[in-house]
Amino acid sequence: MSDYPIIKRVRYNKNGLSELNQELINDPDAYRVIFRFPTVYIIIDKVNSGYHAYVGETNDIDRRTNQHLVEQRDDFIELNQDNTNLLVIGHNHFNKSLTLDIENRMMMYLLSSNQIKRLNNRRTNDQDEYYTSNELNPIFSKIWRQLHRMDGDIFPAEETIKLSALFKSSPFHKLKPGQYLAATRIEKQINDRLTQFNDKQDSGTLILVEGAAGTGKTVLLSQIFNNLNKTQQESNHDHPKAYLLVNHKEQQHVYRRIAEKLGLNKLDPDIANNPSNFINKHPLGSPKVDVVLVDEAHLLWTQSIQAYRGNNQLNELLQRAKVVVAVFDPHQILTTTGYVSNETIQKIETKALANNNLIKLSSQIRMQASNDTIKWIDDLIFNREVNPIPEDSSYDLEIAADAKSVYRAIKSHNSKDENENNGLSRMIATFDWDYKQKKKPDGSNWLVRAGNLSLPWNLQLSKKRRVSKLPWVEQPQTIDEIGSTFTIQGFDLNYAGLIIGPSVKYRNGKIIFDSKSSKNSKATNRRSINGKKVDVSEELLQNELNVLMKRGVHGLYIYAVDEELRAALLRASAGKHILK
Repeated sequence: MSDYPIIKRVRYNKNGLSELNQELINDPDAYRVIFRFPTVYIIIDKVNSGYHAYVGETNDIDRRTNQHLVEQRDDFIELNQDNTNLLVIGHNHFNKSLTLDIENRMMMYLLSSNQIKRLNNRRTNDQDEYYTSNELNPIFSKIWRQLHRMDGDIFPAEETIKLSALFKSSPFHKLKPGQYLAATRIEKQINDRLTQFNDKQDSGTLILVEGAAGTGKTVLLSQIFNNLNKTQQESNHDHPKAYLLVNHKEQQHVYRRIAEKLGLNKLDPDIANNPSNFINKHPLGSPKVDVVLVDEAHLLWTQSIQAYRGNNQLNELLQRAKVVVAVFDPHQILTTTGYVSNETIQKIETKALANNNLIKLSSQIRMQASNDTIKWIDDLIFNREVNPIPEDSSYDLEIAADAKSVYRAIKSHNSKDENENNGLSRMIATFDWDYKQKKKPDGSNWLVRAGNLSLPWNLQLSKKRRVSKLPWVEQPQTIDEIGSTFTIQGFDLNYAGLIIGPSVKYRNGKIIFDSKSSKNSKATNRRSINGKKVDVSEELLQNELNVLMKRGVHGLYIYAVDEELRAALLRASAGKHILK
């Protein structure tokens, strides 16, 4: 019997499987895999703008299909049997655990397919270790490649799927042990707090989740968001409803797409939103919502700005929700409008800890670097030291003597094969050059000029309409732009080419942050604290560098504009880590 999957497409009606039964009657091996083994199946319905899909697994495809055909659930009633196909996927190594994992992986991939407008199943099914768990990846890849050959629009190339921001933020990722323990604890705390909640109390309970850049906070929150709302849908609204908020326009768009595709927006069209809109739509005195999940909580505003007239978004969310889960990294606060003093952070942490509501993620998931390399980066940022660069066979950290060599290196990683297998590589920089979203009055681009390199800032180059709604990093023309924290925060890069501008200098053996050389007014404007104007730029510029230096999964290439810093970095490379 072949080790390759058997995939059969039939009409989704009572006759479809009968016809397949007759087709396979003279092929006992295929018959056994499809009708006697566990299978994974996909119900696909053509709609005007794409497809609706339902993914499931079963020990008896004949019985399960007949159950679906008579079910009165909304997601099955919506399926038009005249335009609907059933794909049955079998393999002679399938067992219950493996099909559950295949089902979950299929949800993750289809969520990232642009042709799939609505996606559903009854649960998330990622499994722990089992006898054949090592076969999941090769078997799934064979299944997906075969589906891609059958229909490349619905099932894009596997490598294309992996480049999608939806894939990277998908709630169907298998959680790492630390993430899993955190998710289990958070969901238990939510249920406990909601059970004990008194409608007359002034504010909700804060569950604070802390983790540095790259520790998996976004995937953790995305999974909790889906789990809570899916349970709420399937229990006829007898479980908590959770809103997901983020003060990052590109990440908010990703969450909105996830909510729309999974039908979570049926609970509320604004179930994925930004904090200001949520606050305005839920005035004080209206019923408290069950749960608010806040991604990138370090971006919450702590003073009035634009349409927000309050002075602390976190406090206002706690007044409008029974439970607020905030994922937070104090070293990613980037603007004066979101500045929080260390003293205030400590008070929040102390209160959360006293209520057993402080959860910390410590394992670095993004950067495939050794502990020594991560320590070298942290020492540079937080201890202001340029130490000898450690040897690291798993991570490519190199220093450039000229800026163009960084650009050449990033371009060399921009091949189709590498992008598809490892992700996208891009240039990024500290915000030390003038920039506005509109072009200059003469129609030219705002440029980053560093040494012998001159490239447009992010969002300057024209783009095709089909990619206009994608995040900056996914748009193909951005290989010839330079991104900032405002476009790259929260996203991964395969390799990051970092231009450290003149706001970061090296003097008397120490890194210093020079606000006068920064063009980032959101970090350099003075902040009003207790009636006094305070300069917090040093801390915010440090955080900017922290965000930028931790984007690369497999490597980081650095060019420093400041001559003394560049010389110190080149000395630290000891001739072994110099970019050619």
